Amino acid sequence: MKIRRIQPQDNQAVKDLVINTLAEFGAKGPGFASSDAELQDMFAAYQAKDKAFYVIEKNGVILGIGGLAPLDGEENSGICELRKMYFDPQLRGLGMGKQMIDKCILKAKEFGFHTMYLETIPEMTAAQGLYKSRGFEYLECAKGNTCHSACEVYMQKSLV
Repeated sequence: MKIRRIQPQDNQAVKDLVINTLAEFGAKGPGFASSDAELQDMFAAYQAKDKAFYVIEKNGVILGIGGLAPLDGEENSGICELRKMYFDPQLRGLGMGKQMIDKCILKAKEFGFHTMYLETIPEMTAAQGLYKSRGFEYLECAKGNTCHSACEVYMQKSLV
């Protein structure tokens, strides 16, 4: 398995992984990442100098994804958002989530962000455990303008 930057040919597999993983947890429709416009071309959406998106590939198949970008609505605040951390069931529990999140945290620091923020749903308890193991703490309310109104769990981590 290897973690690498997203390529144009990855777009459909990334979109499918987002939609299928959210559906697995009952998260369908507006207010979830599965309705984000960027899913139409994830490669193009992450080409700015302060954005990065990665895939985990095994034998040519994308089994995990994750990335970061400035927090929408707070672009110049020094806060980035951990985005679209999703893993195929066969990849979960193998430590790849830790590797992916660590890669995103390192890249966020390189970009000069001081805080990383994320949103998730209560049903994704294993993901929350991963985030907590990496220093994320729960927040009372949402930050920025992610348009993920259906997400009810907010977390952040200081990067300094």
